[in-house]
Amino acid sequence: MDGIVRGGAALTGVLDLRAAQRHARDRLRAGGVGSADLDARLLVAAAIEEDWTVLVSHPERPVSARERTLIDALIARRLSGEPVSRILGEREFWGLDFEIGPATLDPRPDTETLIERCLEIAQAQDWQAGAPAVLDLGTGSGCILVALLSEWPGATGIGLDRSYEALRVARANAGRHGLEGRSAFLCGDWDEALGGTFDIIVSNPPYIPSADIRGLAREVADHDPRGALDGGADGLDAYRRIVPAAAKRLRPGGWLAVEVGAGQADAVAELFAANGLRPGAGLDAIARDLAQRGRVVSMQRPPLS
Repeated sequence: MDGIVRGGAALTGVLDLRAAQRHARDRLRAGGVGSADLDARLLVAAAIEEDWTVLVSHPERPVSARERTLIDALIARRLSGEPVSRILGEREFWGLDFEIGPATLDPRPDTETLIERCLEIAQAQDWQAGAPAVLDLGTGSGCILVALLSEWPGATGIGLDRSYEALRVARANAGRHGLEGRSAFLCGDWDEALGGTFDIIVSNPPYIPSADIRGLAREVADHDPRGALDGGADGLDAYRRIVPAAAKRLRPGGWLAVEVGAGQADAVAELFAANGLRPGAGLDAIARDLAQRGRVVSMQRPPLS
């Protein structure tokens, strides 16, 4: 039989998209997947190589035997803990679609707090009228740099990462959004491969304490690259390297803005201050996410008087 298996029995006869989506949803719900409805829609659409809207516009469309096999395979991957974004190889961030891969973090909504803070900085500095130079340390998929360049038409930026595979993905994402002419991607460990100075340096570095990684959701612990998660014993190792180096690469009046983990904002702000950075433009040093957790620390190199 070529039917989809549900509860140990095969579905026989003609199967349409409506039934396939219902089946996928039921299996995911039974497996404890909280986003079963959305995941079922996306996985069925991926298996039939159509936009998900076809499930609404043509629910009576038959599903072939090959498509049934693919649906089952994708459901099995999701039930094993693999996120839908990893299965599809794509994630939306800041309203833009990004390729992701094994060498990159899966972009998450919390990181949009970093984009929001950078836009606040830009407004305060009137960068819309100029062309800020941006450096993204540990660029991964390039989502932060691409999002910022998409908001700042005159800006240019460099994304730095120690993974060649991550840089391949980042370059592809910049090209996807027409930004290849305003961006460059370099391989290096933090800023060691760079010269020059920048108006704003951004980073979402690894900040999970090593001992906490095992307790993360399996979608994260088993599928995000460990090197992009592990921040050392207290989660702050990357900041101890980034902040002193970035403070020297900022132009006078330039800004450093980084994402931080739960409970880390005060310690990272102290590290900023110890390296000569100060709050500016009437902005608090710590920006909070929608859950009111300190999510982004940003400070300025004092301008020339």
